[in-house]
Amino acid sequence: MKKQNVTVLIQKEEDKFVALCIDFDIASQGTTINEARDNLREALELFLETASPEEIAGRIHSEMYVSSLEVAVAQA
Repeated sequence: MKKQNVTVLIQKEEDKFVALCIDFDIASQGTTINEARDNLREALELFLETASPEEIAGRIHSEMYVSSLEVAVAQA
C-alpha cells in the first residue's frame, strides 16, 4: 500500500482539538491531540478510498508554503 505525507494543523478550540489537513482541506476533531490526528487519518483514508481520481486531483494542493506574517493590530 502506498503512503503519502500530508500537512496537518492542529489547534485547541474550547474543550476539543481540531485537526485540518491543508493538502486536501479535510478536518476532524477529538478530545486530545492524538484522537484528533487519528480521526483525521480515518477521514482522509475514507476520502482517498471513495473519491474519484478527478476529485482527488482537484483537491490536492501540490505546492504549499507555511509561513508566519506580522500584522499591525489596532489597540482598543
